[in-house]
Amino acid sequence: MSIEHYENFPVASWLCPRSLRPAVAAIYHFARTADDLADEGERSSAGRQADLQAYREDLLSIAAGRQPSPRWAAAVFTPLAAVLHSYRLPVALLNDLICAFEQDLQKSSYRDRPELLDYCSRSANPIGRLLLHLYGIHAPLALQRSDAICSSLQLINFWQDFSRDGPIGRVYAPQTDLQSRGLSGAALLSCQDSPAARALIADLCAWAEQLMREGAPLVHQIPGRAGWELRLVVQGGLRILAKIKAMHYASLIQRPTLTPMDAPILLWGALRMSKQYTTRTSSQQQEESL
Repeated sequence: MSIEHYENFPVASWLCPRSLRPAVAAIYHFARTADDLADEGERSSAGRQADLQAYREDLLSIAAGRQPSPRWAAAVFTPLAAVLHSYRLPVALLNDLICAFEQDLQKSSYRDRPELLDYCSRSANPIGRLLLHLYGIHAPLALQRSDAICSSLQLINFWQDFSRDGPIGRVYAPQTDLQSRGLSGAALLSCQDSPAARALIADLCAWAEQLMREGAPLVHQIPGRAGWELRLVVQGGLRILAKIKAMHYASLIQRPTLTPMDAPILLWGALRMSKQYTTRTSSQQQEESL
């Protein structure tokens, strides 16, 4: 399975420990269903808001040990309730995801990079923090790196999806970045390709890559096969950025995707990450083990 909004993020794959797969799958179905409530179907914005509020009420019900409504019980909240109580999942992180989907219904543009990262703190970062919680990893440095990876994945998804987001009226490129290149939000909404637009996308891709590389050392704080899964997550994001670069940043008119042909490149990149960090100092290793 893969989360389409984070399609570079494998979920409950064979690299994930078998014991954790039901928990990861429950988190996935929770996030996927909330995302669909916000984006799929023909419901009005008010109807989608009402659905998300009902969804939140079911989350709060299971957190309090009560039964959820029948609407999503079998597919989402019955399995999630078992996981939530077994692993003591932070309910606030799950609620943050709902808040992000509600924000998508209310807000279609962002003033600057900090404001967009604030959105990522609810739309993407909770996923990484929930997974770290399952592994019992709570060190501040690990959480910081997880946030960097997840925010980067969200940004990469935006820069990959210009041709999809424009037609539905969403502009995720910050207004300050648009202004620095002499562009308007209307140009992105209409997917107008131009040298200025490509320069903008190059800037945004460099930002996402910087965040990804800041978070990448997290792969060495996660044990076993799960650490290798995260290596592939990181490499998947970097590969999408490489494809955008190879098409000369024309993602307003063409959407890059990963294919089976990319697998050897991702695996080689993952192996190189392992070798790259074997020379870490003992003080760094001690810090990461806290």
